[in-house]
Amino acid sequence: MFVLIAGGGRTGAQLASLLVAQNHEVHLIENRREVLARIHRELPTDVIFEGRPADLQLLEQAGIRRAQVMAACTANDADNLALCYIARVMFNVPRIIARINNPRNAWLFDKKFHVDVALNQAAILASLIEEEMSLGDMMTLLKLRRGKYSLVEEKIPAGAKAVGKAIKDLNLLPTTVIAAIIRRGEIIMPHGATPLEEGDEVLAVTDHAGMDQLAALFSRPTK
Repeated sequence: MFVLIAGGGRTGAQLASLLVAQNHEVHLIENRREVLARIHRELPTDVIFEGRPADLQLLEQAGIRRAQVMAACTANDADNLALCYIARVMFNVPRIIARINNPRNAWLFDKKFHVDVALNQAAILASLIEEEMSLGDMMTLLKLRRGKYSLVEEKIPAGAKAVGKAIKDLNLLPTTVIAAIIRRGEIIMPHGATPLEEGDEVLAVTDHAGMDQLAALFSRPTK
């Protein structure tokens, strides 16, 4: 996959490093001298294109016409929006990702500017904190379908509501599937009649509502 990254700050440089390590073709555009001095130590020289990210001629030189993904990662939201618009309207880039620097500008990053994925770091951090606070001891192992579903794991403590109940009697939401149970070091493939025991480690695929339900069923009893 060929990815064009506009902006070599910490976000853009880290993304480029990860993609290069995965053997993707990457070109990164940056014009700030102090940033260029750093990224030339972190990335191969042939990855870096020096100049303004919004320079149309430089975008052409960097290969935007054949880019499969363009990531707008500059420190200026107006520049990122302009880059997204240019990438789709002028160069027909199929997938466009943009970084949001100021959360107040988040409402602008939508289909009008041809933003396919908007990364609002403040909102992501707030969401993660809220989720971790609400899930108690439950651990999120993997995000699926852009975060709509998750693979979660939780160990059932003594006194939890689910202890002694069969899976079919938990009245789980349709969006929740118990995928596996680890019991005394052995993996059990669960069925509806499988009862849950204290100490079971339960792996489930579910959405946000299902995580709340599982957290209530598997949590430690309140005193």
